[in-house]
Amino acid sequence: MTDDSTPRRTSVPFTPAGLRKLDDATLAIDWSDGVTMTYPVRPLRQACPCAQCVDEVTGKRTLDPDSVPADIRPQRITPVGRYAFTIAWTDGHATGIYTYAHLRELGTPAD
Repeated sequence: MTDDSTPRRTSVPFTPAGLRKLDDATLAIDWSDGVTMTYPVRPLRQACPCAQCVDEVTGKRTLDPDSVPADIRPQRITPVGRYAFTIAWTDGHATGIYTYAHLRELGTPAD
């Protein structure tokens, strides 16, 4: 018999093979499946999934996207285990955990 309260690990089919800054307003992630995706930093900050930016109960976004400065920049990007990154932003926000799956959804394939 298994204990249903035990967290189950799920396999992520792709992981970042590289993360780099393309310019002041754009990041790029090279994924392990050979796909490179780009990320404009302002929309990335606007898509923060943390409890300060999204209501935990309803899932409704509480962050006003217009409140994110046009010149927002990541100050520090830190891995979280083998499944996500946290990003410390120039507006002082640093609580979002961007899972690899979420980042994959947010990115635009590079040409």
